[in-house]
Amino acid sequence: MSHTQAFSIHPISQFSKADVAVRRPREITYFSFDENHKYQQNDSSLRYYYPPSLPADLSKGFDTFRQLDDTGDDHLDGLLQALIHHEGEKGTKLDTSFITWRGMMTKIMTVPFSNLDSWEMNATKFQDTIFIEENREKKLASRAEQYSAGAVRGAMSQDLMSYWGYKFESISLLEKHWCYSERAEIDGRDDAQVSNYAQYCSIVRTGFGRSKMIIGGEVDAVKDVKPSEQGAPVNWVELKTSAELVNEKEVNKYERKLMKFWAQSFLLGVPKIIVGFRDQQGWLHRLEELDTQSIPDKVLQSGLRIWNGQTCINFASALLDWLKETITAEGVWRIRKKEKSPVLEVFKIEESGTGNILSDTFLSWRIDILPRMLRNQKSSEVAPVDGNSQPVQNEEPP
Repeated sequence: MSHTQAFSIHPISQFSKADVAVRRPREITYFSFDENHKYQQNDSSLRYYYPPSLPADLSKGFDTFRQLDDTGDDHLDGLLQALIHHEGEKGTKLDTSFITWRGMMTKIMTVPFSNLDSWEMNATKFQDTIFIEENREKKLASRAEQYSAGAVRGAMSQDLMSYWGYKFESISLLEKHWCYSERAEIDGRDDAQVSNYAQYCSIVRTGFGRSKMIIGGEVDAVKDVKPSEQGAPVNWVELKTSAELVNEKEVNKYERKLMKFWAQSFLLGVPKIIVGFRDQQGWLHRLEELDTQSIPDKVLQSGLRIWNGQTCINFASALLDWLKETITAEGVWRIRKKEKSPVLEVFKIEESGTGNILSDTFLSWRIDILPRMLRNQKSSEVAPVDGNSQPVQNEEPP
């Protein structure tokens, strides 16, 4: 293992002095995982929001839940496959500093106010871009630790409480816009089997300060229709659940949740978050629609001031700049945040190659297929001569 380098988190005040600019996220491509969780280069898993009937029992159907086994390591495969498709369509290589999943950037953005969080990521530099993924072993270990801690007496199981979020999505989404849906489809959502296999993933181009980024992540639904113009703003909605705010403890927990809600939606350009409030038995009683952009101001005005959105943005920008200066050579690097640690650590765990972060398909595309395609494009550029229908080669070198 190489020498460990550290990035100071504290004092947090060092990240409150500037207002770093963020490039508005614009979707450049997308893909779907179908009902068998197989990759599809289309929008077949795009869903449409339509409010559920209330009250609703979020525990209903738990015994038939079709739950995806996410203990395998998919790395960045789906994201990279979609980028291959995009580069092939556009006939150019994407120019960006970072490529990663939205979940990684959510963790990074919220570091200043997540002292108890502990996580690890793997990174590799290839063709001037840093690719970042979650470290699967640490993710599974953290999950096991959370479950082994044991439930509070009288509380619902972790599995059931996780299911509530998927059930909320199931009773709030339609496969077609509501105006094209039959009443039976809308009313039958509460009785449908819940599954988390199908996902629509949006891939956006964005940036923090001097760092350009491409981020991929699942979006729950579109509120009306998705514009046909590429890059146009989309009225996405993110669906979240929360316990009713019956006491000060729940209010405090909710404001901390809002930081994650905001960061997740902010990163993909999701303008609206719909929160379903439930009781302790998992009954959904009311909905609240939040404007993503206004959440940081709302938290600052609440009096608790648990977190600051601009500080999150400034921190992320500073860390990304530091990572570009630190991860400068090939190999595989570990990015680590320990619980209550005042620093983030970065160290090399493999001296060469890209580990399994980049798929063989993507490496072959970038090293062999794309360069050959670009050479062929350049050599086939032609210009007419004096109205003659026979073209001649341009004088530019191939």
